[in-house]
Amino acid sequence: MVNAALGGSLSILALGGIYFWLSSSTPIEEQVTNQSKAASVEMGKDGSIIANANTQEITVASPEVVATLKTDLLTSEYIAVGAVPTETAADILEPSDIEKMVTVSHGDTLMSLLVAAGATRSEAHGAITALTDVYSPRKIRPGLDIALTFAHPSDPTVKKPVVEEKERDVGPLRAMQFQPSVERIVKVSTTEGEDSTYIAEEIQRPLTMKMARSANEITSSLYLAATNVDVPNDIMIKMIRAYSFDVDFQREIQKGDSFEVVYEAYYDEDGNLARTGDMLYGKLNLSGDDLQLYRFTPSSGFTDYFNEKGQSAKKALMRTPVDGARLSSRFGKRKHPVLGYTKMHKGVDFAAPRGTPIYAAGDGVILRANRFSSFGNYVKIRHHSGYETAYAHMKGFAKGIRKSKRVRQGQVIGYVGTTGRSTGPHLHYEVLFNGRQVNPLGVKLPAGEKLKKADLKKFKGEKAKINKMIKDLKHPAAIAKLETN
Repeated sequence: MVNAALGGSLSILALGGIYFWLSSSTPIEEQVTNQSKAASVEMGKDGSIIANANTQEITVASPEVVATLKTDLLTSEYIAVGAVPTETAADILEPSDIEKMVTVSHGDTLMSLLVAAGATRSEAHGAITALTDVYSPRKIRPGLDIALTFAHPSDPTVKKPVVEEKERDVGPLRAMQFQPSVERIVKVSTTEGEDSTYIAEEIQRPLTMKMARSANEITSSLYLAATNVDVPNDIMIKMIRAYSFDVDFQREIQKGDSFEVVYEAYYDEDGNLARTGDMLYGKLNLSGDDLQLYRFTPSSGFTDYFNEKGQSAKKALMRTPVDGARLSSRFGKRKHPVLGYTKMHKGVDFAAPRGTPIYAAGDGVILRANRFSSFGNYVKIRHHSGYETAYAHMKGFAKGIRKSKRVRQGQVIGYVGTTGRSTGPHLHYEVLFNGRQVNPLGVKLPAGEKLKKADLKKFKGEKAKINKMIKDLKHPAAIAKLETN
């Protein structure tokens, strides 16, 4: 039993979860109905009764409870005014946490974001320090959403500091969570207890890998045909790169051609596509001829795509050293778009958005990487067997690109721009053989690696497995589990 004095002739009595209102002069019926003068009762964390005489409303006991009390307690001067379970009272006393979502913008630091959201600098410092145990704050990039949880400022369970660092509309920072990748969730939260601190944890989302197959007829472009059957963009890029040594996507793709692709797809627990993996197989049917490529790693350790005979798709040079570009000007005589007269165009032009990566067409050594006359920012690379390639009008050079630097085929060397004598962002690309410019789209390039002996035997086994998988995936975009044996 707890008795709490309210002042005057009123007091509170708690018996077994039922609260009683003590009055020595007012009739029972009048006390029960006179709610405007009733005192409210709250249950503290330790089970104590807290009375507030200013409250103008209180829950009244049911008529049955009142009737019983009138019979049994008429002489005791106690009246029941409410029956509230202890749990409900505790819930009422604990306000909900405050949730906020912030998005990282250019120039933001994690410290500035947390403080702007309502955290004190000491809270932000503690959370960031804990975060470094599992994730570097320097890796946080613009566009990342960060979920923040703050205590409610009126939460009685929160220990108040002696001196607040700043006025704010939230309580202390309790948690921070973000997802840097589809498979990874990073969370920072406070520990319970008197000496609460921040701790960080990394949660790996379970993903299921399955095989996906897509196929479609080409009516206007390969990209549109792939988009119409939901081929992920990164898989489309991998396919274009694999075929870029043999196929001129501007001239050789015609209406009625078709494509097929098999790739790894990773799904989350809800069945949603989270990300893609490798492209295992591709096929282009161009004017009735099938060009098939299989992904394979020979004993050299360098993974590549090979045709059905074990010949590498790679050539000494790439015909198209930029992704998703449009052929805007061919090799040969043309009317110069700036000078206005007919002049020999000793390369090909690929129109692409400013900043699109440009790749080294083959392994080699950089002969020059600087500003060069009307070519603007310019790179020239020497390859083996008498070949050289040149890249002009670049916006800028990739990090580390300089004279005498050795580069690998497919390495980013710069970005599409419009420097020098240019009418718009594009790549001017030249191929030279023994010092003379030749048509990059027509020159016969040295073949790549051809598998032999043990590698060829192993390749044939892998090819048979992939062909069987394709047979089981004959419906476009069908999904099947990958054989792991």
